[in-house]
Amino acid sequence: MSQSEALDAMHHVAISVGDVAESVRWYTERFRCRVVYQDATWAMLQFANIRLAFVSQNQHPPHLGFVVADAENFGRLKPHRDGTRSVYIQDPSGNAVELLAPEGPL
Repeated sequence: MSQSEALDAMHHVAISVGDVAESVRWYTERFRCRVVYQDATWAMLQFANIRLAFVSQNQHPPHLGFVVADAENFGRLKPHRDGTRSVYIQDPSGNAVELLAPEGPL
C-alpha cells in the first residue's frame, strides 16, 4: 500500500462516565490494559489495539478520535495536556469527532 493509500488510524473512543476514577478501577480490574493518563475529568486506557477514554459529562463530549495527516486543514489545532494536538468537528449526525495531528503520542 502506498503512502497515499495508507488508512487513517483510530486513536481512541471516548465514552461519557459519571465517575472517572470508578470507571478506571472497573475496567482495569476486569481487562488487561494500562492507564496512560488520568485526572479528575478524564482518563485514557491503552488496550492492545485501541485506547479507551473516559470523559466527564460536564467537561468533554463523548467522541471518536482519529489520527489524520491533514488535521490542521479542519481548523486550528489545540494542544492538550497529554501532548496531543487536535481539532474537533462533527459528523453529519452531530457526533463529535476528534482529529489528532500525527506528531502527538499515539
